[in-house]
Amino acid sequence: MSPTVKPTAQVSEQATVGDGTTVWELAQVREGAVLGAGCVVGRGAYVGAGVEIGDHCKLQNHALVYEPARLGDGVFIGPAVVLTNDRNPRAVNPDGSLKSGADWEPVGVEIGDGASVGARAVCVAPLRIGAWAMVAAGSVVTRDVPPFGLVVGVPARRIGWVGHAGVRLEQDDDGWRCPGTGRLYREVADGLEPVEAQAPEAQPPEA
Repeated sequence: MSPTVKPTAQVSEQATVGDGTTVWELAQVREGAVLGAGCVVGRGAYVGAGVEIGDHCKLQNHALVYEPARLGDGVFIGPAVVLTNDRNPRAVNPDGSLKSGADWEPVGVEIGDGASVGARAVCVAPLRIGAWAMVAAGSVVTRDVPPFGLVVGVPARRIGWVGHAGVRLEQDDDGWRCPGTGRLYREVADGLEPVEAQAPEAQPPEA
């Protein structure tokens, strides 16, 4: 299935847009950007030069994804989210001259598979948001978020964990459990990971 680009969208000829991806009105996809299959780029969204976006991602209306951001598969970027790319933003150099592309080094936001960033959140590069993490709407993220972490506020802080379904996990004797799916997770050094169900032990054949 070929990609769909609406008439008022601007997609560079040097960009790569995957099969089944839709780029809606007034969106801009810059040169060298790579969008995977089955993505949605909402109205007025911006994808910077060289940005890499995986399969089945959603960029909602007016999201701004500045280079050199990297998004995994299944990432959700809410309306008016901003992924920044400058440690020390200035329009001019100390001598008052206008800054050019050679006068600063862009830094990026990296987002793991399945993670979600809520509406109007700002992610201040450089940082990484772990797989399946969730950033609450309106948050300002200034440091890394662990996999499955739930962060809120300005600056964002972790207040809990979420599972694959996006539901806040509840702690029990076995670890952290999703009240929606029943799936179990456990804490590890860098965040959370799912506990895979073990197959039952083989029983000896009857005599």
